[in-house]
Amino acid sequence: MNLFSKLQQRQAEGRPLRLGLIGAGKFAAMYLAQVPKTPGVHLAGIADLAPAGAKTNLERVGWKAAQFAAASLDAALAKGSTHLGDDWEKLVAHPGIDIIVECTGNPVAAVEHCLAAFANGKHVVNVTVEADALCGPLLARKAQAAGVIYSLAYGDQPALICDLVDWARAAGFQVVAAGRGHKWLPHFSESTPETVWGNYGLTPEQAKIGGLNPKMFNSFLDGSKPSIESTAVCNATGLVAPPDGLTYPPASVDDIAFVCRPIAEGGVLHQKGQVEVISSLEKDGRVIPYDIRFGVFVVFEGETEYIRNCFKEYMVRTDPSGRYACLYKRWHLIGLELGISVASVGLRGEATGAATCFNADVVATAKRDLKPGEILDGEGGYTVWGKLFQAGKSLALGGLPLGLAHQVKLTRAVAKGQSLTWADVAMDQSLPAYKLRREMETVFSRPGQGTAARARAVRI
Repeated sequence: MNLFSKLQQRQAEGRPLRLGLIGAGKFAAMYLAQVPKTPGVHLAGIADLAPAGAKTNLERVGWKAAQFAAASLDAALAKGSTHLGDDWEKLVAHPGIDIIVECTGNPVAAVEHCLAAFANGKHVVNVTVEADALCGPLLARKAQAAGVIYSLAYGDQPALICDLVDWARAAGFQVVAAGRGHKWLPHFSESTPETVWGNYGLTPEQAKIGGLNPKMFNSFLDGSKPSIESTAVCNATGLVAPPDGLTYPPASVDDIAFVCRPIAEGGVLHQKGQVEVISSLEKDGRVIPYDIRFGVFVVFEGETEYIRNCFKEYMVRTDPSGRYACLYKRWHLIGLELGISVASVGLRGEATGAATCFNADVVATAKRDLKPGEILDGEGGYTVWGKLFQAGKSLALGGLPLGLAHQVKLTRAVAKGQSLTWADVAMDQSLPAYKLRREMETVFSRPGQGTAARARAVRI
């Protein structure tokens, strides 16, 4: 609880944490709004494929033109200003940069950025959780081998969930369940960029005024993002995925501890130590009062009569048995909180969540009947959504990771609801992301490498 004082000290000493940002979209813009207000941090460089769009976002959040007018990274570091350009390779290679914040949202590009940062001795805060779901366990190992830190991004839900899990375990509690909220009905898995706003409760006109990206928002709605983020949490904490994907039980925050307990005790969990996502809608579409749609939670167990009595004394909201309790945050502040990761990595040498095992995966699953020759368009698009898998089951299937289902041609027909395999597509095997993913599958399929046992190879 001393990050701020440490940042103040670095400011006073004239030794700020020197950052490079790759990608200046919505998430990054929220962080950019906070950077000038944070002592001990110097954002020296921003690399974006569309510098004009990045400039617009900087101005939108209150930056003056002079603040990002440095002609080069050297000039920015010398003057305490920021250089805006489109060359990410120069940014990650510059010796004056300490930490790279990867914020593109593109998993294929993000993997390449992370690997290059490690090779240049840079710590990485990876906002692109899609890349972590794709090959986070091996990215974390590559970072460790390079002597640098690889971290999930605080403010995004996976890191916040990891924080709650760590709190519970450090306090001596067994974690029964952890996860996030979501607005969910089963047919949302079929949603496309054309139907997303109606399901969200917005008109296309309202979305346009807000500058909202329909494909990005649809990746949340159709279940892809909850699966991606649950994968990251499983692999960072050792929690397990449900055997057949997320079930989205509806519950208010007061009922999470009641719902997230083992099936044998009246809950929905197949086992203790599982991830799950709580729906803010009843199965008939009614809105649940006091929901956790934008928040995170951990359910933990009072294993003795004494602890359960303490729950009662301090009016902790539990399930009817008094055994299971829930701690939660009803919101997350996205990029506004990202500075916690930057400070933790730069000042403590600690990640705010990072993969330690390969427990879960997210597999591309057909939204409709797909024909040979069609081009997959990734999360939030028209062709596939992401389903949460136990890692062993995904490996046995030969499941196609959602993070690589971008601009890939189908080689054979896939029925609606069927999860895709490597054999269903023609992959560009020269991609660094493809190579790293296949390497990870080999490494973590070995005994003792942190992957669940392989399930029988069946087509889902």
